Amino acid sequence: MKRHSILLLVGLFVCALLPSAFAGSFEVKDIRILSIRSAITPATLDYLSSDLLKPAPGRLSIIKMNTPGGLVSTTKEIISLFSKAPHPVVVWVTPGGASAASAGSLIASGAHFIFMSPGTNMGAATPVGLSGDLTESDGRKKAMNDLSALVRSLCELRGRPSGPYVEMITEAKSFTEKEALREHLIDGIVSDEGTLLKSLNGKSWKTEKETFVLNIPDRTPVKEITPSLSQQILEVLSNPSTAYFLFLLGVALIYFELQAPGGYIAGSIGAVLLVLAAMAFQVLPLNWGALGLIFVAVVCLLLEIYVTSYGLLAIAGLSSLALGSVFLFHGESGFISVEYPVIISTFLGILTPFTFIIWYLLKDSRKAKKKENFFVPLSSEGVVMGKNGTHYQVKVRGEIWNASSDHPLISGDLIEVVSADKEQLLLKIQKKTSQGA
Repeated sequence: MKRHSILLLVGLFVCALLPSAFAGSFEVKDIRILSIRSAITPATLDYLSSDLLKPAPGRLSIIKMNTPGGLVSTTKEIISLFSKAPHPVVVWVTPGGASAASAGSLIASGAHFIFMSPGTNMGAATPVGLSGDLTESDGRKKAMNDLSALVRSLCELRGRPSGPYVEMITEAKSFTEKEALREHLIDGIVSDEGTLLKSLNGKSWKTEKETFVLNIPDRTPVKEITPSLSQQILEVLSNPSTAYFLFLLGVALIYFELQAPGGYIAGSIGAVLLVLAAMAFQVLPLNWGALGLIFVAVVCLLLEIYVTSYGLLAIAGLSSLALGSVFLFHGESGFISVEYPVIISTFLGILTPFTFIIWYLLKDSRKAKKKENFFVPLSSEGVVMGKNGTHYQVKVRGEIWNASSDHPLISGDLIEVVSADKEQLLLKIQKKTSQGA
């Protein structure tokens, strides 16, 4: 009986080991390298989601990180991306001197694997406001407890100790690469890409249902993913100082338009800036903000036809159209994908007539400076429209003038302007003699 009990226990132990012993092999066929080299902003989220959410069998994503931190809301969305990604995600704090500070350490805690280069550090994740530390006790406790619970959950999911990660939040503690390895916060210290891939080869990767062992064959294709044009522009706009400046300037221009209505110039430019600020603050989703920019562009171009803005409305409209098109059709993560040449040709097609009009106005203004009597139609030809008292009414260069003549004229006669009285706005005309055989 005792022997049967021992055999039963051994059998149960072997059955418990079977899942790990027969873990499936995850053969890596494609390696993508992404880079985070600035603050965590909505542009970072858009950049990562364009690659991580794309289903690709056998893909491995490596994120090179060097960041001072960023927005907590965006950080949480990036961590959710790692859970949604259909393939393993690696965070590599590199090169030497780099850091995964604040939001960077939180993002790293959500990755499947973490590596650091020599001379790097990770931590100091205490939440701060735009103007400094959160000093209000209740708000500070809520933020810290929320983030602490988040990293505890992530560490439990990834099989890492949660204590040091909680200390990064509650005590702003930071760890060097050797300290992080000693505390089992990371999976290794590597100095180059080849060493990283060798360290990853054979490691276990767990999903919600299964466990896989990474198999990285030699000469696996590696591709560096660079941010698109829209993501680079959004990176600049998403800087908190830039976004706040755009918001204040947009509000000021709208206020100026309401105080002195009728010109529509300040209001239109202010609307463009407010839409950009809303996108930078992540109040408007990127695609909806892009549609808003295109709508404002159409309004500005229509107003240019009826309002004398000396090209300001046209410039605002064309700029808004260009930005809206780039953001709306921003590649693989957009709802629709349109080639940049199509956008550029459309933009140039609208820009060309406005450029010609501006060139014509500038050319006429140069003539006005050179000719003393630019606005007086001397030597111009016209036609007699009729007679008003003692003066004739003539049409010259599309304008109606009062004129006098030494000889009688009738309606329809072709005339030529001889001189002009600029004080009385009275032309001196004569009947145009017909030329020819």
